[in-house]
Amino acid sequence: QVQLVESGGGLVQAGGSLRLSCLASGDTMSISAMAYYRQVPGKERELVASISHSGVTNYVESVKGRFTISKDNAKNTVFLQMYALNPSDTAVYYCAAKRFGRSAYEYWGQGTQVTVSS
Repeated sequence: QVQLVESGGGLVQAGGSLRLSCLASGDTMSISAMAYYRQVPGKERELVASISHSGVTNYVESVKGRFTISKDNAKNTVFLQMYALNPSDTAVYYCAAKRFGRSAYEYWGQGTQVTVSS
């Protein structure tokens, strides 16, 4: 089992920045990849960024050049640094993890609200 605890959300003006953190605990050696998703009420959860065990990253097109996902293996923590935020980035952001051999993300954080005001 893996537990994920998120922090770092909040309210920011358009053009501002925020950094989200996700602390993993439990069987962290089994994690093959971690990611951040976001969800707006009435819409499906969207994969924003992911980072593999080896450090390979992927981003949804809308955040490329503005968001950076990174990890600190020693601290079992993944970060999502967000710059140039705009109101369309407003959502609840969820940290997720999956184990080796699994195709779908199976562990989820509690979610943290990011609100960008215009």
